[in-house]
Amino acid sequence: MWRHHCGGEQVLRRLITGLTALAAALMTPMPAQAAQDPLVVRTEAGRVRGEATAEGRQFLGIPYAQPPVAKLRWKDPRPVRPWQGVRTAQDFRNRCVQGASWDPGYERPSHTEDCLDLNVYAPEGSVRRPVMVWLHGGGLTAGAGEDVVPDTFARQTGTVVVTINYRLGAMGYLATAGLDDEARDGVSGNFGMLDQQAALRWVRANIGRFGGDPGRVTIAGESAGGRSVCTQLASPTGKGLFRAGIVESGAYGDCAARTHDTAVDQGAAFMEKLGCASLVCLRGKSAEEVLAAQRGFDWGPVTGGDFLPVQPAEAFTKGAAARVPVLNGANKDEGRMFAFAQFDNNGTPLTAEQYPQVMRAVFGESVLERYPLSAYPSPSVAYGTAMGDAQFACPALRLDDVLAARGPVYAYEFADRTSPPFASLRNLDTDFDFGATHVNEVQYLFKHFGLDSPLNAEQRVLARQMVQYWGSFIRDGVPRAAGQPSLPDGRDAVLSLRTASAGGNVVSTTVRDEHQCNLWDTSAVTASR
Repeated sequence: MWRHHCGGEQVLRRLITGLTALAAALMTPMPAQAAQDPLVVRTEAGRVRGEATAEGRQFLGIPYAQPPVAKLRWKDPRPVRPWQGVRTAQDFRNRCVQGASWDPGYERPSHTEDCLDLNVYAPEGSVRRPVMVWLHGGGLTAGAGEDVVPDTFARQTGTVVVTINYRLGAMGYLATAGLDDEARDGVSGNFGMLDQQAALRWVRANIGRFGGDPGRVTIAGESAGGRSVCTQLASPTGKGLFRAGIVESGAYGDCAARTHDTAVDQGAAFMEKLGCASLVCLRGKSAEEVLAAQRGFDWGPVTGGDFLPVQPAEAFTKGAAARVPVLNGANKDEGRMFAFAQFDNNGTPLTAEQYPQVMRAVFGESVLERYPLSAYPSPSVAYGTAMGDAQFACPALRLDDVLAARGPVYAYEFADRTSPPFASLRNLDTDFDFGATHVNEVQYLFKHFGLDSPLNAEQRVLARQMVQYWGSFIRDGVPRAAGQPSLPDGRDAVLSLRTASAGGNVVSTTVRDEHQCNLWDTSAVTASR
């Protein structure tokens, strides 16, 4: 009996000792190497390894669709194929097919079709954060997701930011009757836009693993990226993929798409230029040949199919568009960059003698009366003012009107005329006064082309205020900044974004008059861009 009792007591003591050790082990923190690595994220297709920066985490070059090559050229994007192991996501990958330009890093053309990738910038932590998906500009023929590096923006606003590539030019917007037979959309010519929606579906499925909230996604873009946002707002197939939109300088042409007949006619002319009468022939052409042949054609989305049944303006007017909050605006001197590119950059500045003839040819006699040369410092600036008013400022204000009838719209105008020219223009040997021209606001929000902008002290203050406005809109659907006026509702006023020495941010009710919109809104005359 004693031995039995003693032996049971020993067993009990050993059991208690073991349980105590187990409890201690469970309470001891796991070694760092055994903890989950925040730089390795599992997506639906496989794991990716990003890298840590001073601003947070970044994951670069993640594929969101299969490479649109060979038989997939000019087809709707297909889901990316899974991979084994951990894929390194620490470098930007290929830019979609495009020519060379004056933008930093774009000195050589890209002939790579394997380009449907995206980049994720995420602050540290696992909190479900609102998400912004940035659609780059470039006239739908150039640019890439890497054009902006929004890591600081993501940290300052507490958001996750995604930038994407999408097909461009003929690769993204070719329409032919033969392609229509293969398009799931029912109408070809929208491949680049469908790429954007494929990226948004990737975000909905995967962004939660990066700390983002798939239910709070804002799509945003500048120039052609803003036009893309405008188009996506009007697309029935995009509903549910985002809850808000930001349109920066993207309302040009009233966001109009090509009609199906026009797009097919242009596609036929393009095929003839390449000497092709079939898709087999087209798909046999190299990217270099396609790129060379696409010059001189208009590339953009097409109406008539499931993606875009009607023009965006009609969709907005009839209430068929997504009823989501929109932040919309333009820059005060949009057209100056285009005037510089057309005249001064070629060594042929517009002269006083040429001015009347050029203005009449492009805009008509009545427009010349509204823009007398005596009111401007140079003919190029006068011409650029008319172009900016016609193509950007007044279309943006018209977009405010139609959007305000179907949901909240907040209107701004970037008006810092002392802003430094954006990176592509800074290295040019010129003293041209660009003012608050096209693209200039981007450097106040992000690292444009990954570069720090030479902003002075009060411009840095304005940049912080703009980041607060944009960040508040992404988080809550309402743009606010500490101690600053609220953005107007978009019908009769806009918030003019200016430095303190120019009066600071102020609600303006005179913007329509300043841009001669009573002329451009009623005239049948259109400016060529």
